[in-house]
Amino acid sequence: MTAAVHGVNHAINGVTEKVNGIHISNEQELDALVVGAGFGGVWQLKRLRDEGYNVKLVESGTDYGGVWYWNRYPGARVDSAIPHYEFSDPLLYKEWSWKQRFPDSSELRAYFTYAAKKWDLRKDTLFNTYVESATWDEQESKWTVKTKDGPTLKAKFLLLNTGFAAKRYTPDWPGIESFKGTWVHPSFWPHDEPDLMGKKVAVIGTGSTGVQLATDLAKVAGHLTVFQRTPNLALPMRQVDYTNGDQEIPRPEYQSLFDHRKDSFSGFSFNFVPKSTWDDTPEQRQEFYQSLWDKGDFQYWLATYYDMLFTPEANKEAYNFWRDKTRARVKNDKLKDILAPMEQPHAFGCKRISLENKYFEIFNQPNVSLVDMKTNPIESVTETGIRTCDGTVHEFDIVICATGYDAITGGLTSIDIRGTTDQTLKETWKDGTATNLGMSVSGFPNMFFTYGPQAPTALCNGPTCAEIQGDWIVDVVNHMKVKDLKKVEVEIESQKAWAENIWKLANMSLLPSTKSWYMGDNIPGKPREPLIYLGGVPTYYKTLEDCAKEGYSGFKLS
Repeated sequence: MTAAVHGVNHAINGVTEKVNGIHISNEQELDALVVGAGFGGVWQLKRLRDEGYNVKLVESGTDYGGVWYWNRYPGARVDSAIPHYEFSDPLLYKEWSWKQRFPDSSELRAYFTYAAKKWDLRKDTLFNTYVESATWDEQESKWTVKTKDGPTLKAKFLLLNTGFAAKRYTPDWPGIESFKGTWVHPSFWPHDEPDLMGKKVAVIGTGSTGVQLATDLAKVAGHLTVFQRTPNLALPMRQVDYTNGDQEIPRPEYQSLFDHRKDSFSGFSFNFVPKSTWDDTPEQRQEFYQSLWDKGDFQYWLATYYDMLFTPEANKEAYNFWRDKTRARVKNDKLKDILAPMEQPHAFGCKRISLENKYFEIFNQPNVSLVDMKTNPIESVTETGIRTCDGTVHEFDIVICATGYDAITGGLTSIDIRGTTDQTLKETWKDGTATNLGMSVSGFPNMFFTYGPQAPTALCNGPTCAEIQGDWIVDVVNHMKVKDLKKVEVEIESQKAWAENIWKLANMSLLPSTKSWYMGDNIPGKPREPLIYLGGVPTYYKTLEDCAKEGYSGFKLS
């Protein structure tokens, strides 16, 4: 049996045993078990402990950070600016100083270490612990959670914080196992950095990860080949380095920023402007676009005209500005047409927008090539490299398969979760996702999740979502305690109504017109459906507030 580092006491099967030098006893059972040590899980552990609950956190990695524990590839960094991308607790932000406006993954891991120390989290965290299954016991009104090669835990509440990028995806190209070089998914990047200097390197995929990797690897690879299926309509990041403890805004202004994150569509301090694209003259429009472009961050995407994501004409206008700015950065006319086509390839902002630091300029370098998989897809993998459909074998020392994740639902459905029936969550969702408020599912009592399907999630700043949802879940737990209740379960009618609302909001936008992981399009056989709540953070927050004020309408409490 394996267990965590950093001592933890747990309730397990009525016995007391010593695991890795830790005494584990189950004389007491848990009020709540938190799964996942990213922003969502860490915030819930802190909040529930502050309320006096017996709560533990389990994490499959060896430390805190969630996706930032796993993402160690060259160039890995967050594309939400600080101080948006941090916890709102003054105990943390009054002393912590960031080195950059957009911190890299190592700095984010250091931040989690700092938070864990300030909040004294390690005593209640079990690392190296992968949750395999969770089963609801109707008689006890508790969850039994089994871990791989580790303890079995019992808890009244099961709180899942697996994130939207927990289950990696690699296409089933023939011959992958025959490749003699190094084949790696970026989230499995070796902790000991491999020597890439002078090597022949492939990056398959041009999502956020692919863009970051390619930008960094172009500096060291002997030759870098980028395989692109769909152009990434990436925006300039406008990175800033900080010195002498200076930050983006003065610390006295932090609390106001945090208090108003929930007032923005995307959980940032900026928002869509209250006018349409056509309210401005062409000259005014170009000037406004340029002002957003110069600010960097997601402002060109999420602080623009309110109709940009909702009407084709406004969307095309935004794309055309992006296209012209981007094409001017690429020297080769053929590459311009692949990277920034004259004809709009998809609705701008309806695939995940990335932030970049001179990504498009790497294609002006003699050591960088681009393969357009729209016209020349990958046929197979050979011992020496990748064969494309035109018959060419591209030889590589290292292939980095930045092909993404079974996003949003994959982390949840990879666990064998069984509620009031013997049907798993994966089976429940096989024909389409169904939740209430994007946090709970009918037939799975006392189970909540954050940053999951049918919530703002990937269109919301992560810490904003973690705190809004986490605080609401803690309030539910408190309500149950005060009322001496054992079970809270979604009513099926409220779940159906929420699903209808998700579709209604999506169909008002351009999202369904575009193939993306927002719609489940990247995984073969996955139902095509909107996985993101498009009503915006303010409306979502008000919905949660109203639900609580109405005694948790839409839920059956018993």
